[in-house]
Amino acid sequence: MSLSTASKSAAAIDRARADGRAALVGYLPAGFPSVKETIEAGIELARGGADLIEIGIPYSDPVMDGSVIQAATSQALEAGFRVQEVFDVVAGITAETDAAVLVMTYWNPVMRMGVDEFSRRLAEAGGAGLITPDLIPDEAGEWIEASDKYGLDRVFLVAPSSTPERMKSTVQASRGFVYAVSIMGVTGTRTQVSDAAEGVVSAARAAGADRVCVGLGVSTSNHVREIGAYADGVIVGTALVAALRDGGPAAVGELARELSTGTGKN
Repeated sequence: MSLSTASKSAAAIDRARADGRAALVGYLPAGFPSVKETIEAGIELARGGADLIEIGIPYSDPVMDGSVIQAATSQALEAGFRVQEVFDVVAGITAETDAAVLVMTYWNPVMRMGVDEFSRRLAEAGGAGLITPDLIPDEAGEWIEASDKYGLDRVFLVAPSSTPERMKSTVQASRGFVYAVSIMGVTGTRTQVSDAAEGVVSAARAAGADRVCVGLGVSTSNHVREIGAYADGVIVGTALVAALRDGGPAAVGELARELSTGTGKN
């Protein structure tokens, strides 16, 4: 079975590609400022032009996240967010949009619920798959088995520091797309996107990746345009979370429309 028929993420990226543009991928933390508002923001994000949506599970020690996302996830946890509520968020967005909705999470919450149980519930909610920033393919046997069982995408991360061997094994283990980290360090908006991003994309393609999306540091339509010239998808997080914080779900949709103006190929 080919990825394009098996994978919701691949299908969304391929639709954008058929339109001659990069896919826009937007990140929102679950439960911020509330579960209801996360769902509303996700719907606005899709209507504003996002092809794929990442819903992050708040985590008490988010080692990759910058200050804006850390503050949002802390607020969600303080408000009593529970991991199982992420399925309500996914179901609420998928019911109203055609966007592929993935959950981005550190691995511990999945293990605590049970990998098979988490995977089953995610599939039932209409989710496309998982992005797992702290899980490497070598240690992902149980997840690979469950994702095959429930037809879920496995999105692993590659970085400028990835060795050729690691790049190849990560690409081979991924389904849907490969997540290329453009810089070393934590997430956040930047005035310039790292030059390393294009090199990571090239290395992932050389290792056999059909679809590569770039994240970390993207905040403007110019960034989207710059990355979209060589990547299949452009991931925006911090800027959208700040928009949600400052202007609610409507502001997320407005920013998505602005960002999507940068997705067209030259």
